Amino acid sequence: MFSIFPYLLSLENLSPLLLRLTLGIVFGYWAYILFKKNGFAKNPAPTVLEGVIALLLILGFWTQIAALVACVVLGIRIYSKIKQKSFLTDGVNYYFILFIISLSLLITGPGFLAIDLPL
Repeated sequence: MFSIFPYLLSLENLSPLLLRLTLGIVFGYWAYILFKKNGFAKNPAPTVLEGVIALLLILGFWTQIAALVACVVLGIRIYSKIKQKSFLTDGVNYYFILFIISLSLLITGPGFLAIDLPL
């Protein structure tokens, strides 16, 4: 395969790391916002779920399972936006990009600096 920068191909596991950390930070921020707004008084399940997804993605532990659950959560958010007839607006585009990132992590795996690297 012809490549303009062939030496960059040795860093192929760096992109899943960057995607994993980005998705983990976004889910961690969402969990923080939910906790700040509601605490655990109302319904702690979404806060705990998003917090666990964030922690698993940042640590790189059970990455593909966390990415699968993230796909489901983001699919539900996209579906709710479609029901509100606001598909392809700025918020939905954001969810769609995050959905593609989580799908990519589901397929490619965790990348560098992960606990569940294949041996």
